[in-house]
Amino acid sequence: MSWSVLLAADPSPEPVSLDEAAKQAGDAAGWVEENWSTWLNTGLRIALILIVALVLRMLLRRALTKLIDRMNRSAQAVEGTALGGLLVNAERRRQRSEAMGSVLRSVSSFVILGTAGLMILGAFKIDLAPLLASAGVAGVAIGFGARNLVTDFLSGVFMIMEDQYGVGDSVDAGVASGEVIEVGLRVTKLRGDNGEIWYVRNGEIKRIGNLSQGWATAMVDVMVRSSEDLDHVRSVINEVADDLAKSEPWNERLWGPVEVLGLNEVLLDSMTVRVTAKTMPGKALGVERELRWRIKQAFDAAGIRIVGGLPPVAEEAAAGDPTAGMAAPSAYASATSPQSLAATPIAPPANLAK
Repeated sequence: MSWSVLLAADPSPEPVSLDEAAKQAGDAAGWVEENWSTWLNTGLRIALILIVALVLRMLLRRALTKLIDRMNRSAQAVEGTALGGLLVNAERRRQRSEAMGSVLRSVSSFVILGTAGLMILGAFKIDLAPLLASAGVAGVAIGFGARNLVTDFLSGVFMIMEDQYGVGDSVDAGVASGEVIEVGLRVTKLRGDNGEIWYVRNGEIKRIGNLSQGWATAMVDVMVRSSEDLDHVRSVINEVADDLAKSEPWNERLWGPVEVLGLNEVLLDSMTVRVTAKTMPGKALGVERELRWRIKQAFDAAGIRIVGGLPPVAEEAAAGDPTAGMAAPSAYASATSPQSLAATPIAPPANLAK
C-alpha cells in the first residue's frame, strides 16, 4: 500500500489559526459572563432552600422530642398515686409516645424534604405541571386501589394516638376478642380464649371494649333460702370480705372493699344477695371465683344453706280408670235383643224337613 493511499484515508486535522482560537475563547468567556449571574442566583436559591428545609426539619423534630419527653414526665409524676392506678402505666405511655413521635417525625421529614425537592426542581426552570399532574393521577389511582390500606393505616394511627388498647390488654373488638399480642398500624393481633390468633384489620374495628384499663368489677350472686336471717347472712359475708382483703395476693387485686349491695331478687323459696368488689383490670373473674369459694365454706360452717332454685317436683300419676280397658257394651250380647233376633238364622219348616 502506497503512502498516498494512507494519507488520503487518514487526513490530518487542519491547524487552527490564532485568530480563530481567540475568537472561540472570547465567545466562551462572553457566554460565561452572560450566565454567571443566573448560575449564582440559582445556586443561592438552592442553598437557601436546603438551609431553610434542614433548619425547619431540625426545629420540628426537636419540638416533637420535647413534647414526647413532657408526656413521659407527666406520666411518671402520677405513677404510684391513686390517679396513676387508674391510668396506663408509665412504660406503656412511653412506648406509645415514642411510636407516635417516630411516625410524626417521619411524616414531617417527608413533607419538608419533598417540598424542598420540588422547589429545587423549580429553581432549575423545570416545568412541574406535568409532574404534579402525573403524581395527582397516580395518587388518585392508588387511593382507589388501596383505600382499604389507607383506612387501616389511618385507623391504626388514631388508635395508637388515643391509646385505645396496648399489648397485654384484654379487648373485645366486635369481630374478635382476646388478649392483644401485637399492635400495628395496619393489623392488630389478638389471642383468643382457645389459643387461636386473630388478625384484625384496624379499619374493620368499629368499637373497642378494653377490659384492662381503669378498673374491673367482680360481681357474685348468692342464692339462699327465704327463711334465712339476712343480718346473719350479711355478717358472714362481711367476715369473708375482711379475710379476703387481708390475704395474699387478693389484697393487691382488690382496689376497693367487698360490698353487700342487698337483695337482688326475692322468690317464694329463695332470695338472691348480690356482692360486688372493685378489682384490678382483668382480675375480676379470679376474684369472683375466690369469693364464691370462701362464701360457700363460710355458709357451710355457719349452717346457711345455699340453694340453686326449686327442685323439680315429680307429679303423681293419676289413678287408672278400671273401665278404660273394657269394650263398650254391644247389643248383640243379649240373645233376646232385637238385633240378636234379627241376626238369628230362620229355621226351615217342618214339612220341608220330611
